[in-house]
Amino acid sequence: MSQSAFIHQDLIAESIRGSNKARYQLYQLYSKAMFNVCFRMMNNREDAEDMLQEAFIQAFQKLETFRNESGFGTWLKTITIHTCINALNKRKLDLKYFDEMHRFDAIEEEQEEALYTTENIIEAMNQLPEGGRIVFSLYLLEGYDHGEIAQILNITESTSKTQYMRAKRRVYEILKKTKSRAI
Repeated sequence: MSQSAFIHQDLIAESIRGSNKARYQLYQLYSKAMFNVCFRMMNNREDAEDMLQEAFIQAFQKLETFRNESGFGTWLKTITIHTCINALNKRKLDLKYFDEMHRFDAIEEEQEEALYTTENIIEAMNQLPEGGRIVFSLYLLEGYDHGEIAQILNITESTSKTQYMRAKRRVYEILKKTKSRAI
């Protein structure tokens, strides 16, 4: 086990015992990464900051359930994603999933690497409708597979794949428009 893993275990143990200093140190270690997750899910800074705080509150309340089966960051990320999804559901946003819609043919992708920078893709992703942005983010940026996304969002795997394909196609269209404006 690495030195940092021991330090994290110590911070977790101290946090369980009620140490605010240890909790603050855990927050310092993980808040930036978790804020990025929140921002991609919520699509605005204020909501992302609120969700970050809520996720850490929930994590500290549930800290005794952390079993070291996965890394602390993975465990915290799961709580963070669920916190964001629950907030979106509470708002009763109209997340549109189209199970029965026909599938789109795969898009032929151009090999223009300058068009596909992380910055450009994230900027285009932020223009997606809520449902597509969440699936796109969970699949492409967070690394979840469609089965896991289906469980998290309480949708079918087919719906997850359809939403992802639509989001991918829309991001591609946005990137093409960006390119044509730049020329």
